[in-house]
Amino acid sequence: MTARIWTLADEAATHALGRRLAAALNGGGMVIYLHGELGAGKTTLARALLGALEVGERIKSPTYSLIEGYEAQGRPAWHLDLYRIADPGELEWLGLDALSDPAALVLVEWPERGRGALPAADLTLQLAYADGGRQAGLQAHTARGRELLARLH
Repeated sequence: MTARIWTLADEAATHALGRRLAAALNGGGMVIYLHGELGAGKTTLARALLGALEVGERIKSPTYSLIEGYEAQGRPAWHLDLYRIADPGELEWLGLDALSDPAALVLVEWPERGRGALPAADLTLQLAYADGGRQAGLQAHTARGRELLARLH
């Protein structure tokens, strides 16, 4: 596995990382698990990434809907927030089969709550509070993830 760490001094830096990830996607699909405490910036980063991919509509937080779908540069994009899920079995009715499309971008907040019901992560992004700002750690788990990390350099 390959990893990278960034220091994010403020919200603008989180937005910038989201835009960099969007540029590094290179038109392909990717499954990214977003980890971090409440308020660590998971939704902020997801919105920045989706916005940089020219999603032409308001990018909503999926906190209550659990899943929001978009079209991002001609490919499907899904943003899930599983914070309110107590058991992965609760996800059956969501129609998660669409998430396995290899062209899709899938962003999952609180993925541990959907263990076994989600596609495997290409990347995990860990956001944590650090020195008055945030720290973001990206870890690749697949060839697609390693390629994306290489393009970020």
